[in-house]
Amino acid sequence: MSAPLSPARAIGLVARREFLTQVAKKSFVISNVIILLAIVGGIVAYSLFSGGDDERATVGLVGDQSLAPALVATGDAVGTPVDVVPAADEQAARDEVGIGDLDVALIPGTDGSVTAVTESEIGSGLRTVIDAAVVQQAQAGALVAQGVDPAQLAEATGRAVVTVDALDPPDPEKGQRVALSIAVVVLLYMQIMMFGMYVAMGVVEEKSSRVVELLLSTLRPLQLLWGKVIGIGAVGLVQLTAYGVVGVAAGLATGVLTVTGTAIGVLAGTLGWFVLGFAFFAVLYAAAGSMVSRQEDVNATASPLMVLIVIMFFSAFSSVSNPEGTLSNVLSWIPPFSAILMPLRIAAGVASPVQVVVTVALMLAVTAALSVLAAKIYQRSILRIGKVVSWREALGR
Repeated sequence: MSAPLSPARAIGLVARREFLTQVAKKSFVISNVIILLAIVGGIVAYSLFSGGDDERATVGLVGDQSLAPALVATGDAVGTPVDVVPAADEQAARDEVGIGDLDVALIPGTDGSVTAVTESEIGSGLRTVIDAAVVQQAQAGALVAQGVDPAQLAEATGRAVVTVDALDPPDPEKGQRVALSIAVVVLLYMQIMMFGMYVAMGVVEEKSSRVVELLLSTLRPLQLLWGKVIGIGAVGLVQLTAYGVVGVAAGLATGVLTVTGTAIGVLAGTLGWFVLGFAFFAVLYAAAGSMVSRQEDVNATASPLMVLIVIMFFSAFSSVSNPEGTLSNVLSWIPPFSAILMPLRIAAGVASPVQVVVTVALMLAVTAALSVLAAKIYQRSILRIGKVVSWREALGR
C-alpha cells in the first residue's frame, strides 16, 4: 500500500495538473498570440502616428545670419528647439513656407525689426523663441552702440541667478509611475475576474463529471481547493508577465515608453498585489463553483464577487486624483480593497512602509481564513448534484 500524499505534494500535483490543462488548450495559445501581436502592433502604430514631443521647428532666415545663434540658443533654453536654415531671398522663403518646407521664414528689416512669414499661425512656443531672440539681438546691438561689450556684461552679471529651493519638489517620475500603476491594475483585475471564473468553471466541470468524487477520496478539500487556485493563478501570472514584458520591450524599442527603476519597482509591486488579490477572490470563486451543477448557473452564485470587484474599481478610480484622501486611506487598510488601492498609493508615494507591511499581513490573514471557510463550503456543496446551493445553505451548519 502506497504512503499517503503529504499536503504539499498533494497541492503541487493538483496545481501542476491545472496549469498544464490550461496552457495546453489551443484557444489559450491562439488568443494569447493574438493579444501579444495586438500589443506590439498598437505600440508600433502609436509610435508612427503620434509624433514626438521633440520635433524641431524649421526656421528660414533671409539675408544676415547673425540672428541664427540666438534663435538656436533660446530654443534650446525654453524647450522649443529650432533648426535655422539660410534662405536665398524673401520670395524663395515665402515659397518654402507655402509648400511646408519651412515652419516660419524670418525677414529682417532695416530698423532691427523682423517679419515672420507663416502659413497660418505661429505656435506659442516658437513665437516666444523668435521674440526673445530678436530682443536679445537688439539689446546686444544697442550695447555695442554705447561702447559696451555684451560678452563682458554677460560675464559680469552671470552670477546673478535665482536658485529655487522647493520645500516639496515635484517628482519627475510620479506621472509615469501613476499611469503605469493604473494601467497594470486595470489589466490585473480584468485577469482576476477572468481567472476567478476559470476556477469556478473548473470546479463545476469536475462536479458535473463526478471526477471530484474520485479526487476527494484521496485529497482533502482544502488541498484540492488550493491546488486549483495555485495552478490557475500561475497561468494568469505567467500570462500577465508575458503581456508586461512584451509591452515594455515594444515601448522601449519604439521610444514610446521610458521606464525607470522606480516604475519597474511599481510594476513588480503591483504584480505582487495581484497575487494577493487573486488568492482572495479565487478561493471564493471555487466555493461559488461548488454550489452549482451546471456552468450556466455559475453567474448566479458568483455575482456577489463580481459586484465587489466593480465597487473596488470605482473606489480606486475615484481615488486616483486624490491618493492621500480619506477614502483612499481608509479603504486601503481593508481587504480586498487594499489589493487595488495600495499600488496606487505606493505609486503616488503616499504609502508608508508600515502601511504596506500591515496591509500585506492583513490580506494574507483574511485570505487564509477565507480559504478554510471556502473549503468547508466546497466540502458541503461539491457532492450535492442538481439544485443550486444558496450561500445561506452553504454557510449554515
